[in-house]
Amino acid sequence: MKIAIGADHAGFLLKEKVRELLVAGGHEVVDFGTNSGESCDYPDYAAAVGHAVAEGKMERGILVCSTGIGMAMAANKVSGVRAAPAQSDDEVRFTREHNDANVLTLGAKYMDGRRALELIRIFLDTAFSGGRHARRVAKIAELEHV
Repeated sequence: MKIAIGADHAGFLLKEKVRELLVAGGHEVVDFGTNSGESCDYPDYAAAVGHAVAEGKMERGILVCSTGIGMAMAANKVSGVRAAPAQSDDEVRFTREHNDANVLTLGAKYMDGRRALELIRIFLDTAFSGGRHARRVAKIAELEHV
C-alpha cells in the first residue's frame, strides 16, 4: 500500500519507528517530514500528507504529533480528507468501517512504536463497510462545500 506519513517535532521519533516498520512490511512509504526533533508547525505536515491522500497520490496517510488531535484538526481542513485521532483498536476499526477514514493521527505522548504499529495494522487492514455508512460519509463530503 502507498502510505504518506508526517509528523511534527513531538511525533518525530515515533514517525521514524513507524516508517521503518512499514517499509520492512513491504509498504511504499513517502515521508513528508519533519526530519528532526527541532520545533516546527504541525499544520505544514498535515497539509502535505492530506493533499497527497486527497489527490490520490497516496492511498492512506498517517500523522503523528503529541496527541494526534492537532494533526487531525489541520488535516481535516483539506477537502477529501477524513482524518481521525485514535488510541484504541475499536476507535481505529470503526473509523475505517463506518467513516472511511483515509488518514490516521496518532499521539506520540500515549504510545510506543509497537502499539502504534498495531493500530496502523488495523487501519490498513480494515475495509469501509459502505451501506448506510456511505450515505453518512457522503454527507460529510457535502460539508466541505458549504
